[in-house]
Amino acid sequence: MKRIVFITFAAISMLFVSCMSVNTRESQYPKMYSEHPTTILVMPPINNTTNVEAKDLLYTSISYPLIEAGYYVVSPHLAMEMLKAESAYDAELFVDQDAGVFARVFGADAVIFSVIDTWQKQGFGIRTNIRYIIKSTATNEVLFERQCDLYLDLEQNSGGSGLLSGLIDLAASAIATAATDHIEAARKANYYIFKDIPRGKYSPDYNNDRGKSAELRNTHVTVK
Repeated sequence: MKRIVFITFAAISMLFVSCMSVNTRESQYPKMYSEHPTTILVMPPINNTTNVEAKDLLYTSISYPLIEAGYYVVSPHLAMEMLKAESAYDAELFVDQDAGVFARVFGADAVIFSVIDTWQKQGFGIRTNIRYIIKSTATNEVLFERQCDLYLDLEQNSGGSGLLSGLIDLAASAIATAATDHIEAARKANYYIFKDIPRGKYSPDYNNDRGKSAELRNTHVTVK
């Protein structure tokens, strides 16, 4: 009897500890809630790959999920023109510097840096590995940081077999990894990254998602 009681107590204790250890958005991103950034500037991505198009492909797809999450995003077109005019197109020069300059020039509360570590055709799909860092322009503190290792599966089910089927699959794979699919890979990676960001001022969930369970900082997904 004592053994049963002990096992039951141990199980309840483990469950209690497990529940207590679940991260919330507020506990994982406390500075997002204490600083409440409203206006965000998106910097051009830092490209650590040999895919020269990756930088522009990702840059065009970052703003939308942030807007959907309730933030005001400085116009990417305007930001790009100003950054190029000031020879500041390379975000590598600023990621470790004082972010306060972006508040003075763009009126931004926060600036987002993205780092592309992988962007390549792999098998019948595209693999991307992207890191995001949001820094405060007021305190220079990191407010939000996540990484996504995403595989976009573009395999076609031909229904055949043998050599002819293999050739068809190879041809389909070559077609499937066109520029539009690379853009889709970027959009999906951004979706999985920013689905966990605390909601901004222009979202109905603003300040109401503090207790929502936070996802892992490093996420790995395979999508079609």
